[in-house]
Amino acid sequence: MTAQDLLLQILFWLFIAIPVYAYIGYPMTLVVLRRLVHRRVKQEAITPRLSLLIPAFNERSNIEPKIRNSLALDYPPELLEIVVACDGSTDGTLQLAKDMAESTESGGRVRVLDFPVNRGKILTLNAAVRELAGEVIVFSDASAMLNRDALRKLIRNFADPSVGAVSGKYTVVKPHEVNIGASEDFYWKYETFLKTQEAELSSTLGGHGHLHAIRTELYPFPPSGTINDDYIIHASVIAKGWRAVYEPEAVIREEAHEMTGFGRRVRIMAGNIQQLREIKPLLKPLRAMPVFFFLCHKGLRLVVPFAMILAFGANLLLLDRPVYALLLWLQVAFYLLAAAGAVVRLRPKFLMLPYYFSMINAAAFLGAYYAFTGMKRMPWK
Repeated sequence: MTAQDLLLQILFWLFIAIPVYAYIGYPMTLVVLRRLVHRRVKQEAITPRLSLLIPAFNERSNIEPKIRNSLALDYPPELLEIVVACDGSTDGTLQLAKDMAESTESGGRVRVLDFPVNRGKILTLNAAVRELAGEVIVFSDASAMLNRDALRKLIRNFADPSVGAVSGKYTVVKPHEVNIGASEDFYWKYETFLKTQEAELSSTLGGHGHLHAIRTELYPFPPSGTINDDYIIHASVIAKGWRAVYEPEAVIREEAHEMTGFGRRVRIMAGNIQQLREIKPLLKPLRAMPVFFFLCHKGLRLVVPFAMILAFGANLLLLDRPVYALLLWLQVAFYLLAAAGAVVRLRPKFLMLPYYFSMINAAAFLGAYYAFTGMKRMPWK
């Protein structure tokens, strides 16, 4: 075996190890660590004054059901203000929200903030937060429906004086209605597992924009151009020395058709690249566990699509060995299955996973382009 062959083999297995550890090894590591470390969160039935903030841009089909869902939540009405922040909507969202706010159904509990010029989600949040009266701000997207007890389950974690932010559990409704619905459902269950482990070890980096909460005084007012606001908000809380935890019993539901699409994945990937800068505040002083989570849960995943391509290329140069010829055919079969999944709905459902996995990793390339060439080209949809 020549030195060149040895180097190629080492590189091939290194490139294979990156996605394997990112998606399989990391969860296993968390399970092992949980046996050694377990930081419980003090939970009590508390009722601080809340501001439920619903940012909305062209949410005509969702805004009425969202407001009704919010009004039906099990939380003392006098301690819950519901605020809809309309960001220059052009589809009638603003008027529908105002009609609901003025109806007898709302009982004066709904307030609508009209921002006539569409500036993007983060600037809408920053402006709206200044208008809120709650001790705790709860953020929730217009398309997400909360379980009736979601607020009580979420807020009980703030009884722990070390907790600065809490995120709820995202669930997919009617996954069968879209091609990759089952894959999305599986992915979010996988993410729920990771976030639960991270939170019980230390803190989970990033919340769900569909339902997450923060102590009002800790809101960081992220800069214009911020994409993954839910991640940045929670990371800033950890950087200040507070815990950001996950509450799997505070459940949010969203229909599968609301969160599919390659464009959405591109935006998420661009945000993931952008948020790499958030590791700096975690280094001084060093917050070891959050930094480890950051590198494995977020950082390593950004390397995965490049590692996949490089593994395929290295494999092509090792075909004179039977084992590597077999490994190449396995990779080809995987990508052919992914290509087929892009065209037709494969059955059984798990056969759609190669397409879903390839799609979210392919989005990293366009995400990198947007991240490095200007965020303003990615409007809030």
